[in-house]
Amino acid sequence: MISPEAPYPLDGGGALRTASLLHYLGAHYEVQLIVFQHPGQHTEGMLPAGLISRYSPIPLVPHRNDLLSRSLRNAVRIVRMRPPLPDRFSGYEAAIERAIDGRQFDVAVLEHFWSASYLPLVKRSARLTVLDLHNIESEWHRSCAAAGGLLRGQVHSRFARAALTIEKKLLPLSDLILTTSAEDAGRVHRISPGTRVVVYPNSLPARHSLPGEGEFVIAFSGNLEYEPNRTALAWTLKEIWPPLRARYPQLVFEIIGKNPNAIPEELREVPGTRYSGPVEDVEPYLARARVCMAPLLSGSGTRLKIIEAWAARRAVVSTSIGAEGLGAVTGRSILLADNAPAFVEAVARLLDDAELRQNIARCGRERYERFFTWNASWNTLHDLF
Repeated sequence: MISPEAPYPLDGGGALRTASLLHYLGAHYEVQLIVFQHPGQHTEGMLPAGLISRYSPIPLVPHRNDLLSRSLRNAVRIVRMRPPLPDRFSGYEAAIERAIDGRQFDVAVLEHFWSASYLPLVKRSARLTVLDLHNIESEWHRSCAAAGGLLRGQVHSRFARAALTIEKKLLPLSDLILTTSAEDAGRVHRISPGTRVVVYPNSLPARHSLPGEGEFVIAFSGNLEYEPNRTALAWTLKEIWPPLRARYPQLVFEIIGKNPNAIPEELREVPGTRYSGPVEDVEPYLARARVCMAPLLSGSGTRLKIIEAWAARRAVVSTSIGAEGLGAVTGRSILLADNAPAFVEAVARLLDDAELRQNIARCGRERYERFFTWNASWNTLHDLF
């Protein structure tokens, strides 16, 4: 398995997906895990004992992370038509060859499209090559372009075209592609007709249902440096939270997730908001909420924040794009709303109607138990490996 990010700690959607697949493979194979590591990052000790047989870290070339340096790098990428993350994790063929060291494998799994450039290399060493697409890169940039302003939209549109060109070249090289949803599987088929695609859903380890109704709190969770989360939170704080706050003066908006400094300073001091910062376990924080929100305007793949809220037995309000791929039916396991007034009214309905709130939460929990635990998602893999 080659992964651009470590599967542990389980502190984000990407890590959770990679870890779910790694645990399945670890139960059936001897696994060599090749992981790209940022300077100063050490994650080997976080892996459960006995999960893998060989750990091979590949140090990433250090990059300055200040605004000017990031802007200059991305300006070069725009000119070169190289999407940022595929570009960041490319060029390490020699290091991967040293890690493989001439061994032959039954299966090679590449996590994320960001590592797809290594398909030609690993095909020489594996009987079966699997590309696990956490999202569709071209669709991710396309949706960010649609949700962004003029300049940001132009940048994402260019990266979307660049990603699509690379996808058309690389996706056909994989023997099998895993996607998070049927919608993303359809996108792969349109990009690379004839490629074998299987839906492997995002999922969580088994979690107990959380009791109680929580405080008078609504909650949003996620990595606040991730662009779709930043866009969603800015939209919420500007257009959704003020009318909710006016209607419910005692209501608290809890924002849970790492990198809170990525939120513009003028939005960090909005009255009634509470930033929890990075947390080791999101469940106790979701338990404090009566309603969880996924007001996403962009992105691809499926949203672990909704699955986490379902697992915690909390009612969820989402946009349609936020709930894409989860098979959720509005009015049953979720409420959907795609403009600010409708979103405000959906949250208000759940706050005002305890019976509706409890029914939505119960149906969401049932959906999590049936489709989105690790054991449920592993059923997809039995005939593949």
